[in-house]
Amino acid sequence: LDDLLDDWQAGYQPPFEGIRVIGSRWSPHTHRMKDLLARNQIPYQSLDPESSDEARRLLALVDTVTPPLPLVLFPDGTPLAAPSIAQLAERLGLHTRAEKPFYDLVIAGAGPAGLAAAVYGASEGLGTVLIEREAPGGQAGTSSRIENYLGFPQGLSGAELARRAVTQAGRFGVEVLRQEVVGVRRADPYRIVTLADGAEIACHALIVATGVSYRTLDEIPGMARLNGCGVYYGAALSEAANYRGQDVYIVGGANSAGQAAMYFASYARRVTLLARSPLSKGMSRYLIDQLAAIPTIRVWEGASVREVHGGDNLTAISLCRPDGEPYDPGRVEASGLFLFIGATPRTGWVGELIE
Repeated sequence: LDDLLDDWQAGYQPPFEGIRVIGSRWSPHTHRMKDLLARNQIPYQSLDPESSDEARRLLALVDTVTPPLPLVLFPDGTPLAAPSIAQLAERLGLHTRAEKPFYDLVIAGAGPAGLAAAVYGASEGLGTVLIEREAPGGQAGTSSRIENYLGFPQGLSGAELARRAVTQAGRFGVEVLRQEVVGVRRADPYRIVTLADGAEIACHALIVATGVSYRTLDEIPGMARLNGCGVYYGAALSEAANYRGQDVYIVGGANSAGQAAMYFASYARRVTLLARSPLSKGMSRYLIDQLAAIPTIRVWEGASVREVHGGDNLTAISLCRPDGEPYDPGRVEASGLFLFIGATPRTGWVGELIE
């Protein structure tokens, strides 16, 4: 019964009375706020003061002359102006401080591997804390649809998979901490973990499950400048609704890119998937077939991004072939560019403890 109620609550959408995020659609700071809320499955409404009368009305009610944006308004009317991720997480009631100074097991990273380790460790009676800097689920948690996960024949979203895993871990007494691990040192027989706020946690055993960081394309002209202003790494869940009736381009040739294309097809006028190589080299067959069945999705194999254009936000993309030769078309108008191009290990904080 508890599982059924949890499923119902996750999908229930009453008239909106929750958190409002007021800020420019093209603001990287606003994007980070929305991404935190979306990935933690916290309902919110995004309002852009440039296009929303409701946003301007709410800003006029705030008790300051010109509140810095983004402004997060809570249901009780309390404003939080231009908060950091840590400030917003704490205000949301997310657990940011450890309850104890010592645990049998510390797990850094709450992706599928970290969540599974937490369930197994706590089920054996180990005092376990799971530390995640963003949201449970890791990069898998951003997937709009996972259809090849054992035990879920109808498929489910990455966020739903993460929610179920966190619920399971909680039933075994796992403490989930919304923090970032920045260092670790040995003090035999213990390990001392340092968090971003300077706090330290001691443990018998540390499991490193911090996963990976998105690989970037900052070397491409315009890419770094427009990051968060029409150019995004991942972020399909938090940004898709902003692209209703617009043209979206997705870079990548693996499952994450294909899943994003499927998700955006429910919103965008046209979704174009740019892949350097044939999709068959990196994408599951079932997903290739699903993409081919949707008329608003087109796949351009052998296409790479040469340059991105725009002032305050992305307006166009220049294309080429992977070897630099011209691609036809050479330049296209674009409202959004979403990149799913692989990742690199996020283990720099471990230092020399791991060879």
